Amino acid sequence: MKVLAQIALLGSLALPQIAHAECGGNFSSFVSGLAQEASDLGHSRRSIETFLDGVAHDPKVIRADRAQGVFQIPFVDFSRRLISQHRIDHGVKNRGKYSNVFAQIEQDFGIEPGVLLAFWAFETDYGAFQGDFNTLNALVTLAHDCRRPELFRPQVFSALELYSQGDFDPDTTTGAWAGEIGMVQMLPGDILENGVDADGDGQVSLKTSAPDALMSAAKMLSHLGWQPNEPWIQEITLPANFDWSTTGRDTTKSVYQWARLGATPRSGEWENTKAQASIIIPQGRKGPAFIAYPNFNVYFEWNQSFVYVATAAYFATRLEGAAVFNAGNPDPGLDDAVMKTLQTKLKNLGYYVGKVDGILGANTRRAVQSEQLRLGLPADAWPTMELVNQL
Repeated sequence: MKVLAQIALLGSLALPQIAHAECGGNFSSFVSGLAQEASDLGHSRRSIETFLDGVAHDPKVIRADRAQGVFQIPFVDFSRRLISQHRIDHGVKNRGKYSNVFAQIEQDFGIEPGVLLAFWAFETDYGAFQGDFNTLNALVTLAHDCRRPELFRPQVFSALELYSQGDFDPDTTTGAWAGEIGMVQMLPGDILENGVDADGDGQVSLKTSAPDALMSAAKMLSHLGWQPNEPWIQEITLPANFDWSTTGRDTTKSVYQWARLGATPRSGEWENTKAQASIIIPQGRKGPAFIAYPNFNVYFEWNQSFVYVATAAYFATRLEGAAVFNAGNPDPGLDDAVMKTLQTKLKNLGYYVGKVDGILGANTRRAVQSEQLRLGLPADAWPTMELVNQL
C-alpha cells in the first residue's frame, strides 16, 4: 500500500498539532498520523516520506501474533522441544569460536556465556533463522492493531531514527513477525539504546556480526538489571511435606532459609546462600523444581512467557555444565478447552487472569494457587482436573 502521495500532501501544508490515533481505523490514515507524529518529533519531511513510502499492512503478522499456542505446552515438553543436541553441540562450538567476545562480556557485564548462548540458540538457532518479515511492515501493522499499540508504536519511531542514522533500510530490513532484528532478535528501540559495535567495523550489525549481537544483548541485559557474576537458576529437590503455597515468584526468602525448610541442590553446592530467591515448580510438586535467584526475574524483561523464561534460564545452566533436569512424574496438564474453562471459572470468582487464552500465565497461576489453598488442595499452582471439578 503506497502512502507517499498522502504524506507528500501533508508536507505541502503547515502540519497542525493534532491528536494522533493510537491504533485502529483506516490504515492509510493511521500511517498519515504516524507521519504527523514523526514530524512533531523533529524528523524531516523528506526522511519521513522515504521511510514510510511503501509501508503496508501485513495480515501474516496479525495471524502470527494470534497464534502463539506453543506457550500452552508444559515446561517439560516445551524444554525438550527447544533443547536439542544440535543446539547443545553448536553452543559448545560457538562458545569456543567467540571465546574472546564472551571473555569481554564476562569482564564488562559479569554475564556467563551460557546465558547469551541460550538466547542465541532459541531466538535464531545461532543466527541461521532470523525471520523474513519486513520489519517496518511488521511494526506498523502491530502499532495499528489495538492489542499492544503502546509497545509497537514507539518502535516505529525508533526504526525511523535508525534509518536516519543509516542503520535501517525500510525496504530490505527483515526479521521476526514482532519486529525484532538480528541474531538475538532485538527491537529497534533496544538497538538504539544498547547496540554495540563489538567487531570495530564502524557499524552495529546484529544480523551479520555475532560479536555485535552478543555484546549488544549483554549490554541490554545489564541495563535491564542483571546482577554481575550472580546466578540465575539452580535445580533443587524438595521434601514431600514441603509447604507448596510458598512456591512461586511472589514469595522470596534467603537461600539459607529455603535450605532450613528442606530445599537442597540436586547436585553440587548452593550458588549463593545469602541471596533472596524464590522456588519455582513449573509443573507442580511432582515435576522439576528450581530455585530462582534475582537474575531470573530479568528474563521476563526479555520475554514474558513463563515457560519460555524457565526453559531459557535452565538451558543456560545446561550450557554451563548442569545435568539434565529431573522431570519427575507431574500430573497431566489441561488441554486448551479445559484451561479456558478454568480461566473462565476463576474470572467469575473475581480473579484477574487476563485474557482467557488457554495459557497458564502468572495471573492464572496465582489464582489457581489461591483456590487450591482455599479448597485444601496442595497449593502448587499447577491446575488439575481435580481443581476444575471442585470449582
